[in-house]
This record gives sequence, C-alpha cells and structure tokens, in this order.
Amino acid sequence: MSAELDRSGAVAVGANPFSRGAVVAIVLIGCALFVALLWMIGTGTGMGSTNDGQAHAGGKGLTGYAAMADYLERRGFAVRRARNEGALDKPGLLILTPPAHAEGEKIEEIVSARRYMGPTLVITPKWLALQPSRDQEGAKTGWVRLVGTQGPEWRGFLDDVTVEVGQVDANGQRARWRGLGLAGTLPDRENLLWGRGDRLVPLVNEQDGRILAALVDDGGTDEDLYPLVIVFEPDLLNNYGMADRGSARLLDLLIPAMEVDPGGPVTFDLTLNGFGRSDNLLTLAFTPPFLAATLCLLLATVITAWRAFLRFGPPLAPDRVIAFGKRALVANSAGLVRRSRRLHLLAGPYADRARDRLVQALALPRTLDSERAGAAIDRALASRSPEAEPFTAIVARLKAARRPHDLLKAARDLHALERMLIR
Repeated sequence: MSAELDRSGAVAVGANPFSRGAVVAIVLIGCALFVALLWMIGTGTGMGSTNDGQAHAGGKGLTGYAAMADYLERRGFAVRRARNEGALDKPGLLILTPPAHAEGEKIEEIVSARRYMGPTLVITPKWLALQPSRDQEGAKTGWVRLVGTQGPEWRGFLDDVTVEVGQVDANGQRARWRGLGLAGTLPDRENLLWGRGDRLVPLVNEQDGRILAALVDDGGTDEDLYPLVIVFEPDLLNNYGMADRGSARLLDLLIPAMEVDPGGPVTFDLTLNGFGRSDNLLTLAFTPPFLAATLCLLLATVITAWRAFLRFGPPLAPDRVIAFGKRALVANSAGLVRRSRRLHLLAGPYADRARDRLVQALALPRTLDSERAGAAIDRALASRSPEAEPFTAIVARLKAARRPHDLLKAARDLHALERMLIR
C-alpha cells in the first residue's frame, strides 16, 4: 500500500507546480491592480473626499453645489469637476465658487484668461457653516449647520462692484425673486446678499429691486468676449435653494443665456476651494491626448504577455542535424583538405556522387557506365530545359578546375542542375 501511494504522489522533476489557469489569473489580477493604482495616483481618485461641507461642487451640505452639478449632468451637459488649473482654460462654461477669503487677483487672472474662450459664472459665498453638533441625530457626512453670514472679500476682482449682506426685510416672509421671466422664493427668511455697481446688468432681482444676479457689462465694443455672470445670492443655486423647483427652472434659462449649447461642457472649479493639484506624468498619461499613447502601451503589454504565456514552460530544443562527433569529423576532414591544397581532388568524387543521385532520381538503370549515364542525364535535361548547359559539360569543367574559385563555381552549377532535374 505504501508503494502505491508513493507512485501516485510522484511528481516529475522539472514539472510546473502551477496550472496554466492559475498563472493567468495571478498575472491578470496583478496587472489590473497595478494599472488601477497608477490611475488612482494620476487622477487623484480615492485621495480624499471633496464632500467637506463647504461651498463647492463636491459639497453635499446646504452651502454646496453638488445638486447643481448633478442636475446639469442629468440635463445632458458634460460636467467636469476640475482639480488642476490646466483644466480651467478649456472651452465651455466655467463655474467658480470661491470662498470668502480667496485671492481676488487669482480670480481675476482665471476670469480674464477665459474671456475669449468661454463664458464664466461666479457664485459668491454668503454662509458661515460648521459641522453638525454632536446632539444632532441623523446627520450625514458633509452636512452642516449655518451659524452666520459673511460676504466675499476679493480685492483685485471687480473692485467697482459692492457686495452687501443684510436682512430680507419681508415682514417675516421669505424673500421673493424675479428674473428671466420667472419668479420664486429664497429658502432663508432673514439673510440676503446682493450686489451694486454701475456695470451690472440685472438678471435676477429681489422684490425690493436689489440685484441677486447680474451680467457684467463690458461696453459692447468687443463682440468676441464671452459673458461674465455674477450670482450674488448663492441660495439661488446652492443645495439649499435647489430644493425648490424654481431654482432648477432658473438654471435651465441661465445656462443657455450664457451661450452654452445643449450638452456642452460645464466645468466646476475646485482649485480655489483648496482641492487643486499640479499636473504630473501620471496625470498626463491618463489625460487626452496622451491617453491614446497610454492605451497603446497597455495593449502592447497585453500582447507581449500573451506571447510570453504561449511559451510558458521550458522551450523545446530542436534535435541537431549533425551530432557533435560527426560535425567535428567533417570539420577536421575539410580543414585537412584545405591545408593540403588538394581541393581539386574533390571534383571527381563529387561528380560521381551527383551522377549516382541523378541516376536514382531519374530511375535510370544502375548498370549504366559513367559515359552512358551522363548521356542519359543530358537527354533528360535537354527535354526539360534545352538552353541549359549539359551535365557532361559541367562535370568536365568541374574535373578540369584547379583554382578554388573555378572549382566552387562548377560545383554550384552542378548542384543547381541536380535540383532542376530532381524537382
């Protein structure tokens, strides 16, 4: 019984311990994880959530604009959340939601660089928001509680425009707004933010005439300039306000009014909100137009791996045509003839061997002598190729040769004739 167990459990020496399927699975899983890691590093995916409760496209609290971005995506627009400055100079609508203490000169730089590239929508901040208190049950990640108001302080950007924060003054009722042929109410009953300036063309007004959203008038001298719109009251478009259907309808009219085509690109900036990152080689590798080169490289890697997989295991070494001993014998014999300078002595035996092979290939009688066999071969050659040099002539030239060059040429001609007749 022990002998049978030993025979059944024996493993051949040099056998592969892994099955082919296991090797394929290990390689594919490892490659997929490595590519996923590179993609996450390059795109910043998984490097921290943007849902921190602040006023930007990643915020899902009252002050954020995640609902606005989601609504535009559902309406067919190509929405992108930009985390590097290189994405801010792309065509299409750019939506800026800077915090209250952002650098005004930086905002002016971004807006000025886009005036001939695409429209820009700037939404000013109003609320001071904190994380929910511990006694607030059911609070989700990103939710906030509003503790006060604070207007923007953007020196260097639209310094001729004044922003004010004050009371709604609507006898305890929610403030009403009108604009673009629509009307609606704001969610808050107490606080309101509005703007004033000579270059402001009102788009949305509060019931008392205060400007809640306006187009910045550039004088109309340059028709190539794209519009710049300022939304002073953020509750028109933030998550707090998007709970009302009137805000969604206002957004449906505001976006086309800014010369944005249906389904066009819309970019929400996150760099001014502290989520910016600089481009690196990995970022560029997963960004058009370099993405095409990356995909080609991955495809080439897959093809190379597949070719390597087809040769999995030890390669099969072909058998040698001439064994080591015979090759050495032939080499020694050839070296001896060469050193003795007796190459012309090889002509006769070579011609005889060629004649014997042709006699056998042409099914001639083996009893023929060399002259009659040569004549028979000449007749067979003449029937196939009348213009070819006769066999007997080549043999005579081979035997008469004394120089290595003449001997080699005659031997090659005889070999070519032999191949012609045997073929």
